[in-house]
Amino acid sequence: MKLSVGSVVPSRTLTAVADGASVAVPDPDAGADRLIHLQFRRFAGCPVCHLHLRSVVRRHAEIEEAGIREVVVFHSTAEELREHVTGFPFAVIADPDKRLYVEYGVESSYRSLLAPRAWGPVLRALTHGLVEIARGRAKAPSFFPDGGRYGLPADFLIAPDGQVLAAGYGEHVDDQWPVEKLLTLAREARRVRT
Repeated sequence: MKLSVGSVVPSRTLTAVADGASVAVPDPDAGADRLIHLQFRRFAGCPVCHLHLRSVVRRHAEIEEAGIREVVVFHSTAEELREHVTGFPFAVIADPDKRLYVEYGVESSYRSLLAPRAWGPVLRALTHGLVEIARGRAKAPSFFPDGGRYGLPADFLIAPDGQVLAAGYGEHVDDQWPVEKLLTLAREARRVRT
């Protein structure tokens, strides 16, 4: 079942793969204006996901200044993820059994790769990924990743009380919120809540 604006998500304490830190989603202790951007990505090493996340890394300080905490979920094991997310300045969560994916209504579909709108981004991400692997800056993803290759991305903006302020379910592999859209959605959500 997909979530929509106004849905309330249950409290969870997740574990970050990099350092084992506890991550509360939602985070009622973060302050009334602090929001969580919960991203559902695909598998460890997914070239499209990592190209997108690099844009989030580049603008992470700006995102934090806007009162948003990034939490990124992959349907891979913690061991697989550690090879691919070193140095990310935000929490990365392993969900190899896709429990969170089911709870949030995040799906998998062949259309993730077959949609014509995905072809350009996939080609760009593969090219970038191959260059990074050749330079020794990245590792190749597993040929048979946990949870498969057909996951669809999803984004949620969550208030400290658990209310979903914005929800986006991707229709193809590269259909996630760019940073500018995230910042705009956060501003609009705060305006509506005040």
